[in-house]
Amino acid sequence: MAGTLYLIPVPLGPTPNEAVLPVPVLEQVRTLRHFVVEHAKTARAFLKTVEMPVPIQELQLAELNEHTHKDQLEALLQPLLEGHDLGLLSEAGCPAVADPGADLVALAQRRNIRVSPLIGPSSLLLALMASGLNGQRFAFHGYLPAKEDERRQAIRLLEKESRQYKQTQLCIETPYRNKALFESLLQHGQPSTRLCLATDLTLPSESIRTRTLAEWKRQPMPDFERRPTVFLLLA
Repeated sequence: MAGTLYLIPVPLGPTPNEAVLPVPVLEQVRTLRHFVVEHAKTARAFLKTVEMPVPIQELQLAELNEHTHKDQLEALLQPLLEGHDLGLLSEAGCPAVADPGADLVALAQRRNIRVSPLIGPSSLLLALMASGLNGQRFAFHGYLPAKEDERRQAIRLLEKESRQYKQTQLCIETPYRNKALFESLLQHGQPSTRLCLATDLTLPSESIRTRTLAEWKRQPMPDFERRPTVFLLLA
């Protein structure tokens, strides 16, 4: 029989595992010897904190990231086909959500391999929970375009859909470009649109604030440069 593909959440920052990962999840991870990871170096650092019962160098780690070709996915499934359980790790948060691991999960589903998601932190859901925006209808759009003209059009489309469907719109940005996205939202969004900035979720420096764009304009620039942030809009 094929093994099980376990989807393993990773803390969103330097937070103790016990603060965000249930004990049964950590116990399950300790049983695994085969992993598919985004980057081996950071995966080893996380697995050391899990206190694996075998030396880290004895674990089998294969990488799956933006450089992985589609035709390489089959080989990543091989431990499962040989009957071994396999853990899928993201860099932070939940694997396969805004993450290249989704391609491996899709292939496992097509091969009728059991997929088991484990419990852990999701920055998107944590941000939505604390935003005060609509948690009944929401959509995640990943990264908005980097070019200003395309970004302006994307922001206006997000507001249009938000008004039409009463839908919270979520997006993210590379942390060093947070300021650029924030300024675009202030420039191109409607003053009444509500914007939540959810920064450093689950960390001691966590900050989650929801204001209208008009209110954000009257306040100092948020201190969120190079800090992971989820942007949530409701027009």
